[in-house]
Amino acid sequence: MIVDGQSPQAITAAAQALQRGELLGLPTETVYGLAADAGNDAAVAKIFAAKGRPPNHPLIVHVASASDVPRFASHVPQFAQQLIDAFWPGPLTLILPRRPEVAAVAAGGQDSVGLRCPSHPVAHAVLQSAETLGVFGVAAPSANLFGRVSPTTAAHVATEFGERLLIVDGGACDVGIESTIVDCTRGMPVLLRPGVLTLEQLRAACGEIVRTSVITDADAPRASGTLASHYAPSAQVRLMDAQEMQAALNHLSTTTAGPSHVAVWSRRPMQVNAALNAHVVQCAMPQDPVACAHVLFAQLREFDRQGVAQIWVERPAQLPEWEGVLDRLTRAATPAG
Repeated sequence: MIVDGQSPQAITAAAQALQRGELLGLPTETVYGLAADAGNDAAVAKIFAAKGRPPNHPLIVHVASASDVPRFASHVPQFAQQLIDAFWPGPLTLILPRRPEVAAVAAGGQDSVGLRCPSHPVAHAVLQSAETLGVFGVAAPSANLFGRVSPTTAAHVATEFGERLLIVDGGACDVGIESTIVDCTRGMPVLLRPGVLTLEQLRAACGEIVRTSVITDADAPRASGTLASHYAPSAQVRLMDAQEMQAALNHLSTTTAGPSHVAVWSRRPMQVNAALNAHVVQCAMPQDPVACAHVLFAQLREFDRQGVAQIWVERPAQLPEWEGVLDRLTRAATPAG
């Protein structure tokens, strides 16, 4: 059931659902989350079951304010505090040492925990209301089946989980891709997942070089959204530059097997043989990385709705401001397994 996030009654109902140990569709500025009381292990276990997510894949805990961090983290390094001061509320998750008595299931059994304070006013209202009922943080991965395209509207969430789930409608997400994740457990800031915040922005805020990590780094904690294959629509995603895309379209018109239905998402129009018009859907990719991030997941879902077999995407530029979008597209284009 979708309820209006502008309604005080809906905010109260959402907080009460969390207190009862139920799941909730929660809007944030990044994507919609599938939320449960982070302090209720049985409730958090429902998230893993609903998503089909392995229980050792940690979830991000969302808090109402920075003052809630000591409830979950045993220590906050100075550089981490500077990142909090600069970017919270906002699209930044910090991996911090976890207090051993809290959020073990949400943390996937690790001795670290991912914390974020969302800036979405509806999320903030729900978190504040939940605190009055004794819920001091909610575990909230993206509200989609594991590995699939993240949702950026309430309708997307309902498509994934049906009308039985209580979903608070906060409109379309402003950011559109998941938060930047910085590991703060190794004595230095280490980027685990890019988002809309660039390395230079992070460095300027914390006064230290932010190193990059890979998922095979033995010292790195597990973090949300870092699997090689993730964020995938039903259609096959292919990343290519403009010349490769034009050559592939030219080849489609000569194939003897008959062309597949293809969606083309590019920053410039492609030349399409008239015979292919019924088989090719073209859509303009925004030139601006922030605008592109905002529509990315919604566009992939729309292509799926149109029933295309393949989605051809023009590869974004190798520039810092495009890193978050490129990361999501690369994972979407990586075969599972």
